Amino acid sequence: MTEQATQSDKTDSKKRILTGITTTGIPHLGNYVGAIRPAIQAANSGEDDAYFFLADLHALIKCADPDLIHASTKAIAATWLACGLDPERVVFYRQSDIIEIPELTWVLNCNCAKGLMNRAHAYKAAVDINNATPDTDPDYGITMGLFSYPVLMAADILMFNATHVPVGKDQIQHLEMARDMAGTFNFKYAQQNPIFVLPEAVVDEDTPLLTGLDGRKMSKSYGNTIPFGAGPEEMWERIRMMTTDPQRIKKTDPGHPEVCIVYAFHKVFNPEEYEEIGARCRAGEIGCVECKKRLAEKMNALLADIHTKREELSKKPEYIKEVLDYGAQRARKEAEKTMAEVKTAMNVL
Repeated sequence: MTEQATQSDKTDSKKRILTGITTTGIPHLGNYVGAIRPAIQAANSGEDDAYFFLADLHALIKCADPDLIHASTKAIAATWLACGLDPERVVFYRQSDIIEIPELTWVLNCNCAKGLMNRAHAYKAAVDINNATPDTDPDYGITMGLFSYPVLMAADILMFNATHVPVGKDQIQHLEMARDMAGTFNFKYAQQNPIFVLPEAVVDEDTPLLTGLDGRKMSKSYGNTIPFGAGPEEMWERIRMMTTDPQRIKKTDPGHPEVCIVYAFHKVFNPEEYEEIGARCRAGEIGCVECKKRLAEKMNALLADIHTKREELSKKPEYIKEVLDYGAQRARKEAEKTMAEVKTAMNVL
């Protein structure tokens, strides 16, 4: 049987979608809109396999605080569950519980060209910063974790033979690297019966991206986020800080909603009134404060139930552990099969 035919046999069944989130902080609304909500909607609406994981091994690359990683893991798990993730429908697990992943990472390391890692965006960016600093070694402050983390990411994906991986445009390179490593291993050890499918990057151009309160990318490092779980008072304080049309001085001045952060949020959280609010703004019939108050009302109403569930789950660490342990059991069954195939192909059983 040819490699092409076998590869087709592996991928012609249903899709297997995999996504992960690094456990280095508390989710904000940008995470919810750009990743959590669309991932759960996709998982719940189809018959495809879905694997969602908490990437606590990846977290070690940029965080040396065990308590923070632990707290973040619980908070993110509670958030996903509160947003509607069904642990029976989705294999939901913590990365470090799958002991086969570090094992596969080493196998892939031994089949990955160093030059490929030299081209990784994160590594190149760190080197560029060092090169711009006088009397600084190009690799200053760069760990092997940062340098080779695309290999760990490839192991996350290939371990479960994920066929489709939702990514942002800045992460497409990682999928290309995973495909390269999968193809190299198959060529070396499994030409007749390829073990790894070549994953496809899924970039949803229609998924909205929330801008930060100041117009920049929403990021904790910029301090321009709305934390997931913010109550009505905190929600209003954050929305009140949003930048609006700088040319509009009075309520009756014709506005330009397309440059207003508040209007962009209405599109995501208040689609029913989005067009009407834009028209009223252009006609000078609604002021910025009124527009912000309406947005706050809509966001609080939309997120109230989710926030309540998240608070309840946060008080049940035993339940969260039970869910993650159950997911890990399911994931490890698949991981054990994959590693058995890998070892058989390499004749190291």
